[in-house]
Amino acid sequence: MKLPLFLARRIYGQTDDRRKVSRPAIRIATAGVAIGLAVMIVTVAVVLGFKHTIRDKVVGFGSHIQVVNVRSVGMQGAQPIVMNDSLRAALTAIPGVSHAERYTLAQGILKTDDDFLGVILKGIGQEYDTRFLKENIVEGSLPAFSDKNPRPGEANSKENPYPIVISRTMADKLKLGVGDLIFAYFIGDHVSRLAFKVEGIYQTNMKRFDDLFCIADLYVANRRNGWKGDQCSGAELLVDDFEQLKQTDRHIIDCFTQKGRQDSDGNTLTSITIHQSYPTVFQWLDLLDINVWIILGLMVALAGFTMISGLLIIILERTQMIGTLKALGAGNGLIRHTFLWFAVFIIGRGLLWGNILGLGIILLQKATGIVSLDPQTYYVSEAPMELNLPLFAALNVITLVVSILVLIGPSYLVSRIYPARSMRYE
Repeated sequence: MKLPLFLARRIYGQTDDRRKVSRPAIRIATAGVAIGLAVMIVTVAVVLGFKHTIRDKVVGFGSHIQVVNVRSVGMQGAQPIVMNDSLRAALTAIPGVSHAERYTLAQGILKTDDDFLGVILKGIGQEYDTRFLKENIVEGSLPAFSDKNPRPGEANSKENPYPIVISRTMADKLKLGVGDLIFAYFIGDHVSRLAFKVEGIYQTNMKRFDDLFCIADLYVANRRNGWKGDQCSGAELLVDDFEQLKQTDRHIIDCFTQKGRQDSDGNTLTSITIHQSYPTVFQWLDLLDINVWIILGLMVALAGFTMISGLLIIILERTQMIGTLKALGAGNGLIRHTFLWFAVFIIGRGLLWGNILGLGIILLQKATGIVSLDPQTYYVSEAPMELNLPLFAALNVITLVVSILVLIGPSYLVSRIYPARSMRYE
């Protein structure tokens, strides 16, 4: 065993009460490292949880990339595209695209005997990925959606309503429950009325979605718009890797360029990423990263300053030992390494307790949801926390390395201690 490490272990392992000053300093330094690491772990877990939870909710309703008619941009799907099997196959063959699904939007009004509400009816087909909707259903169930008339030959009526899924916000405003009948009015060349039966109620806590969108069959939305069976407002594309979203979008544009960017009806197609559709949401999420860096910097500084103060106290208290070692021939480098190893033991214990505290808070929140939030402000009802063990391990390594680096300068104090003086020091 190297001599500096041996001496550091002997000093750190002393349990007598002769060092009345250094013991509190060691405890304070350990607590500083532990608290700093715990705060960093919890902060990163909360920010990652927020970013991924909000991102998943936005993607759940808008997908990663939308392919639409260029004339319908900003017009809520006023112009259709032809999404036949060949175009869907071409889209799914693009590198990075995992799934393509049709959707149609139609603006209408839901009306009961006592109230009414303007909504956007989103029609989806059988190929639509409904995992997000199923996860957010709070009452009832999600029906099997179709792009064909579910009851051919039967006219829509109170006795033969179409299935619909509405939000909790809509249900509360219109006083509706699962199984209730609701009429929707659509205004175009003429006013049309369709009967729906509430099959399910969802809740995402995203006001921009819960206030507007209800889900029905693609056939119903197309019928409302007067479109053919192979027409729709657009296609929603899901990608394999969200971090490669821009690159996948470039592949889509390249594909459009090679094929003339048109569907079989001659409509010019364009792609819109989720960042372009909801820029304010993602700008807000990006601001969270700035807060994280500020907090990480402050916590690392806290750990560093507490370790510096602790090390200086320990060096001053060990003046006689330093003088004795120098009298026996030990150089400044050996003594500095001894105290740096001593600091590593302190930091290590602080990291251990910091991990226990930080991970304990995360697991407690995930199990109980004890920290609740206002969903109207934060889009979630409880603070989301995400376990990311590789990132937490990186925080441990960074804290250890930075804490040791900031101690290199103060450790040179030992070079100012001379054997002749230190041997008389009390």
